[in-house]
Amino acid sequence: MHFMVMRRAGAHNNAGAAPPSAMAIELAAGALRLLRSDGRWRQLDGPFPASELVDGFTLIEAGSTQAAIELVQRWPCDDADAVFEIRVAGCAGGCVGFDERGTAAGTLPRRAAQLTRYVVFIRSDRHAEADLAPPAQVIDVMNQHNEAGVQAGVLLAGEGLRGSASGARIHLSRTRSTVVDGPFTEVKELIAGYWMLQAASRQQAIAWLKNYPYPGSGEVTLELREVREQAAAQSLTPALLQAEQRMRAQLLEAGLRDACGKIGGR
Repeated sequence: MHFMVMRRAGAHNNAGAAPPSAMAIELAAGALRLLRSDGRWRQLDGPFPASELVDGFTLIEAGSTQAAIELVQRWPCDDADAVFEIRVAGCAGGCVGFDERGTAAGTLPRRAAQLTRYVVFIRSDRHAEADLAPPAQVIDVMNQHNEAGVQAGVLLAGEGLRGSASGARIHLSRTRSTVVDGPFTEVKELIAGYWMLQAASRQQAIAWLKNYPYPGSGEVTLELREVREQAAAQSLTPALLQAEQRMRAQLLEAGLRDACGKIGGR
């Protein structure tokens, strides 16, 4: 199974400090939201409540939600209190995710170093939480638009998320961890999916988002965040570097174990 693990934001880094090392995609401070209602867009600039934000995320493979939880519980914790949210990746209805491994059609995203990377979170609502799927023809149009975005050198990755009923949150500290199973009642804090795109400017990224064929004519809320590139991130201490290397080795081991289990079960 494919999971997205998000590090929930906290006061310690909501002002722009370096995100934690366990996240493959680290997000810079500063966010804006685009809200579509009755066919019209409006823009809201942050800051937004920390409870609604994430600092970064990564995608992992695990055999079950419980296996994903156990993997995250072994991650190095670089502060006194961290909250990770685990969500099953893959949206209802057949929309197809993609990343650096390519699209369903075999198109490989092309990273352009001169362009800025942005992550766009699709904020959740009651329909997304209920895993309600759009009509098949709408899904087809979305998949085609995603494919065209990759071919045009705009999109780099994208994935939907299942409702939080199949997810969990892990409160992790240096000495203990606690797990809270979904569903989570504060829908405004949840994310229903993401894209990663690249653009010459924030305005260019916003223009692409406004032209996307979102399902239905109802409300849509998007959150645009700039990716914090590794070169710009604060240096890690030697201890954290070693811990991160151990974590990545555990991820690789878990992925290989899961793959071997599938082969053995055939």
